[in-house]
Amino acid sequence: MSPPADAPAPPQRTATARRIAGLALPALVVLAAEPLYVLVDTAVVGHLGAVPLAAVAIGGTVMSVAAWFGTLMAYGTTGRAARRFGAGDRSAAIAEGVQASWMALAAGVLLALLGLAGAGPLTSLLAGDPETAEAAAGWLRIAALGAPGLLLAAAGNGWMRGVQDTRRPLWIVLGANVLSAILCPVLVYPAGLGLTGSAIANVTAQSLGGALFLAALVRETRALRPVPSIIVSQLVLGRDLLIRGAAFQACFLSATAVAARFGVAAVGAHQIVLQLWFFAALALDAVAIAAQSLVGASLGAGDEREARDVARRVTLAGGVSALAFAALAAAGATVVPGWFSDDPAVHEQAAVIWPWFVALLPFAGVVYALDGVFIGAGDVAFLRTVTVLSALLGFLPAIWLAYAFDLGLGGVWAGLGLFTLGRFVSLMWRWRSPYWVVTGVTR
Repeated sequence: MSPPADAPAPPQRTATARRIAGLALPALVVLAAEPLYVLVDTAVVGHLGAVPLAAVAIGGTVMSVAAWFGTLMAYGTTGRAARRFGAGDRSAAIAEGVQASWMALAAGVLLALLGLAGAGPLTSLLAGDPETAEAAAGWLRIAALGAPGLLLAAAGNGWMRGVQDTRRPLWIVLGANVLSAILCPVLVYPAGLGLTGSAIANVTAQSLGGALFLAALVRETRALRPVPSIIVSQLVLGRDLLIRGAAFQACFLSATAVAARFGVAAVGAHQIVLQLWFFAALALDAVAIAAQSLVGASLGAGDEREARDVARRVTLAGGVSALAFAALAAAGATVVPGWFSDDPAVHEQAAVIWPWFVALLPFAGVVYALDGVFIGAGDVAFLRTVTVLSALLGFLPAIWLAYAFDLGLGGVWAGLGLFTLGRFVSLMWRWRSPYWVVTGVTR
């Protein structure tokens, strides 16, 4: 089946800055849309009071597990589809998207059912007080219904990035999130639904996005049956991404749990700064998305020199962009927390961790860029090992010591610093080595 009229042309052979930007800039909007909506949601709910803000922090942390599964699907699908696209087989690249979508639908339904059944126990485990746990559970029972759409959208992003199409995802994701951003304040305040309105707005964006990506996939191909051999291959690749992602989830779930033990104001401040961190991270990840697509296509076409050139360019771009983010964050230290909460205690706690936030951003920018390079190259086993070791030897010991010795949020974010710097050093070494460069349709 021939590609649709709006499909991108086959990949060119030169890794120019313009070519990288052509993929990265639309991806930037896609990546920023979801965390930007979360920031809007946090700001809207934050003005309901400290308990609703803490409830969204707890419930949102649980829902981040679904987002994590989505990231695994998107990244794994991008690398596999990009190698086939680079080798000139677009239909095989689209087939990767079909099978990823089947996995997304199955996993999304399962996660929704688990969220409905386990909302109460999960939020009680994470929250520091019964009132916050009850409010978070009510939010989560509704928000969990968006898991299938969220994962279908992730799979759609994955195959479209693999065929170097980042423009259609831009319009799909942007449209769904803009609609939800309008709904959120309307449902929370004029409609009087409070936290329930926030959860409904989340489900609306995720379900609409998933449906639109499915429609785009049907336009590309009628070969929509599940193919077990492709699904198994994707699961094998996903194994290392799953372990890597589990390390991230263990870190951030533990950080939220420890922050909650320091009080409602502490977990509220942690939610604000952590969501700003995620926003910066995903925005900076735009060049990494370009790296996944371009590195995968170059290696699939057997062009080692091209792959190395992309890696060099995106690493530089990631570092420079992160420095700009850090400068903006430093300038807004006394202003930005007020956008999300009127509580002076929350502002005081945010001031404790703001210097960590600013100082770690430049290192994180390089880390995110190199993550994209190695995922595009299929070198996910190395990423898995580095992430797990950085979590076990850096992040987790630091935050639990912070809890044991009552070190507050500063101790929690010191753990994040160790986690980031451990990955920075390891990935820079790998980048300079020859071990990640393996050409061919498969690694």
